Amino acid sequence: MENTKFLYGVAVQGIQSFIFQTNTLKEIVGASELVESICTDAFNEFGKEKEKVILEAAGNIKYEFSSKEECEKAVLEFPKKVMQMAPGITVSQAVVKYDNNDFKKAVNDLEKYLQAQRNKQYRSMTLGMNGMLRSRKTGLPAIKFEKPEAIDAATFAKVNNSKSFKLFKKCFGPSINEKLVTYDIDKITGNNNWIAVVHIDGNGLGRVVEEVGSSSAELRSFSIDLNKSTVAAAQAAYQVISKKYKFDPDNIIPIRPIILGGDDFTVICRADFAVEYVQAYLREFESETARKKHKLTACAGIAFIKSSYPFYYGYNLAESLCNRAKKDAKKFNSKIAPSCLMFHKVQDSFVEDFEFIVKRELTPQEKQSFEFGPYYLKEKQGNWTIDNLLEKIKLFDTKEGNVVKSHLRQWTSLLFHDPGQAEQKEIRVESLLADKDLKKLLQEVTKGYYDNSVDVTKYPVYDMLSLHAVINQKNEEEDKK
Repeated sequence: MENTKFLYGVAVQGIQSFIFQTNTLKEIVGASELVESICTDAFNEFGKEKEKVILEAAGNIKYEFSSKEECEKAVLEFPKKVMQMAPGITVSQAVVKYDNNDFKKAVNDLEKYLQAQRNKQYRSMTLGMNGMLRSRKTGLPAIKFEKPEAIDAATFAKVNNSKSFKLFKKCFGPSINEKLVTYDIDKITGNNNWIAVVHIDGNGLGRVVEEVGSSSAELRSFSIDLNKSTVAAAQAAYQVISKKYKFDPDNIIPIRPIILGGDDFTVICRADFAVEYVQAYLREFESETARKKHKLTACAGIAFIKSSYPFYYGYNLAESLCNRAKKDAKKFNSKIAPSCLMFHKVQDSFVEDFEFIVKRELTPQEKQSFEFGPYYLKEKQGNWTIDNLLEKIKLFDTKEGNVVKSHLRQWTSLLFHDPGQAEQKEIRVESLLADKDLKKLLQEVTKGYYDNSVDVTKYPVYDMLSLHAVINQKNEEEDKK
């Protein structure tokens, strides 16, 4: 049949583990640039007609082939090309044959087949045989020596691709100076040894795809617009934060994009401005997508970790926080959840599942919790906005506010061990305060907020102290001297 087409789909798997397999920023940079190339440059050899690209971002490709032979070539050769480019990554792919009248069904069938393919195990190309020389960093078979360390194929590919600046320019604008890129994590942290691993994911995407999915042209247009909106939001957020924090145009940019495409944005940045950076991105993402007809929102997770901490654990925590924020936001609107963020400052030497962190660190007593987020971009009944949080922690910056902050640290500890003493502590501190705003804040945060949906009283104190400490780490260290 003349109208017969072949809808080809690819889902790249293992992206996060490939990127964060190392704790060396240069290798993370190279890995993220490789992933950026997989869905664009690498596929160009097989999908030569840009007008037939339906989706091409964040590890996913959908392409409309008119020729069976060209589709077969992609099925046979593209996975091999990807796994050679980025050893350790695997590819799931599927094809649906359809005519113009069945596009929506073809998309649904393609997703079903791709899901089935994701569940199939692929033999790793990086295992090697017993007795082979292996990289001391990764434990994978070495392919060469470099200074004079033995390195594996994945590390070699990452290092060789670290000079690519496609993702960097995508995040900050095409005119950005390549000299502003750093491969040294210490140049991102500056005088504060905390960094933020951020994961942001869009909301309401499924609803829009359902609306436009009956037409390949509409779905293609939406995918292009979504990618443009994500990139524009990232660039606008950078302008906001660089202006507020007065970034030196000749100095290293303390932000490193890891994934930017579709409705996904993963980034490593300096900790002190992370919440405001994410806030700016969420605001711009809503604004940019609204201009393109289909307004979307997004949720974010921020993991505050020491710069020496394994990035992979930080990413997993950020992703868990993002998913937790989404779950909470859906209680307001299940179709398009409001934009919000959650964060956590890692206190331990290793990170467990966030559920365990909640039980061990954030539950002082039964029916009490220090898990107060998420914090919303716009006012939502029963929840703080991001602005509320930022305004309230500024009260700690005064001399009397610093005293209150110290007492609140003691109060949180007492709540774990002796709630009666915690109550007495709060009453005594309140009686000594002269500042009305601080007195009101103390009453508010120690009283907590009762959540009848889970029968738990939640306190914002832990988040407030954590965020204030991360933002003012340098000042606090100086105060202790």
